[in-house]
Amino acid sequence: MRTRLTAASGILLLALAGCAATPATSTTPADESVGDGHGEIAGAHELSEPALHLTTVDEEGGVHHLDLLDEESEVLTEIDPIDDLVSDGRYLFGIRDGSVTVIDSGVWTWSHIDHFHYYEAPSRVIGDIEGSGLATVVAGETGTGILFDDEAALIDTPALADGEVVENFRIPVETHAGLVVPLATGAVITQPDADGTAQTLRIVDADGTAGESVPCANAAGTITTVVGVVIGCADGAALSVGGDPSEWERIAYPADAAPAATDFAGREGRPSVAALAGSGGVWLLDTRDRSWMFQGVGEEIVRVAAVGDDADRMLALTATGSVLVLAGGEIVARTEPLVAASVADPELVAGVTFVVDKNRAYLNGPAENAMWEIDPADGARIARTFQATAAPLHLAGTGR
Repeated sequence: MRTRLTAASGILLLALAGCAATPATSTTPADESVGDGHGEIAGAHELSEPALHLTTVDEEGGVHHLDLLDEESEVLTEIDPIDDLVSDGRYLFGIRDGSVTVIDSGVWTWSHIDHFHYYEAPSRVIGDIEGSGLATVVAGETGTGILFDDEAALIDTPALADGEVVENFRIPVETHAGLVVPLATGAVITQPDADGTAQTLRIVDADGTAGESVPCANAAGTITTVVGVVIGCADGAALSVGGDPSEWERIAYPADAAPAATDFAGREGRPSVAALAGSGGVWLLDTRDRSWMFQGVGEEIVRVAAVGDDADRMLALTATGSVLVLAGGEIVARTEPLVAASVADPELVAGVTFVVDKNRAYLNGPAENAMWEIDPADGARIARTFQATAAPLHLAGTGR
């Protein structure tokens, strides 16, 4: 079974200097090329603050864009219905059997190491990437990995800014539930054993040339933190730091570990991420300290995400539709059942997810036709409720 993946990428450590202060407004003309390493593209406007949006896709394929500043909503485009949605904070990858539709949301944040630049440009559908079966997509800064049933592909992410889908490589693979994880250069592709279970990570160059292998039994789940690229393994996590494809560390589970993590979620740019530990517990992986922490919850959990604050808070969605805030080994807050109908529906629950920002978290309820803004640091207070114009079947945060 292929699980929903959060966006992952290779870490680019850029020593950039001489950056001017971000202006309050932009006067960049639409026909002037402004690309200079600051995340700008022709036609983009630089903003004084991030243009944070919630982007959702409904059952019919309508792509909706909710501006979190003025709470205005618009329809970006209409695409064929999808089964899953992955985003890196700018680009959206709508996944269905046989193809992946790539959409530029038109809002993004560019990290300049010690500060950020914020941009807005017209949104657009860039194109479709076709292949066999329901793809697994891992979005990254330099490349986006796509695993179809019998092919692995690496898409050039910077080329998407020019409205082009450029495949760095597309190579045949054995059918298995696995990953193509982009690195700073090239990628790693999971390789299965005779039973079709991913057991190793094959390092490949940007052109698809195969290199050495890294052991990773039952490889499942990936995410990028401020420290490096994480891939889940049966005995812990494989961690690539500094962008060297051949350098991997192992963060082993503690003795008598709970079930292994198979999916990770957390706030972008933070060292800690969360993962389910079976149905009744949560893992917190701190990639900076190279450590795992387990917290039992005592009830069934269907989704988790790390808040990434100083209190090591985590969010957990229960099987009854309530949101829990976990910290210090305890449940410190609980909401009423917000998405009870959505999590009770097997066809809807897969699309219910958290989007976590610095001060707020967001949750979608397709059956409830709503989204909620939650303050994890204030007793899980519901700061705002957004009534959706169409059921938010899939949710992503854009402008980040």
